[in-house]
Amino acid sequence: MEETISIKKNDFLRQFEALVDNELITIEFAEQDRKTFLTKMVISDHLKEDGYVNIVVKSVLDILKEEEVKVVPTCIEVKSFIRRNKMLYQSMLPVGIAL
Repeated sequence: MEETISIKKNDFLRQFEALVDNELITIEFAEQDRKTFLTKMVISDHLKEDGYVNIVVKSVLDILKEEEVKVVPTCIEVKSFIRRNKMLYQSMLPVGIAL
């Protein structure tokens, strides 16, 4: 079952946001030189258990892939997701970044 959710890029707060079951899931970011640093994910434990980490990270990476930006994952959730899906997302990493 592949669930899709709506992701909003909040430039003011510098975070990607998804509202799931009236709870906000966020991935904080910083942008520099056509690179997006994904720095912190905030998600409740029960939504983690329901698998929303992968759904939100995939959705955010797909948005950034369309924008043709390089991604520097500094939070563990994004690093782990890219490691597990190297074939799809390895090309988004800047030269010299290996996971």
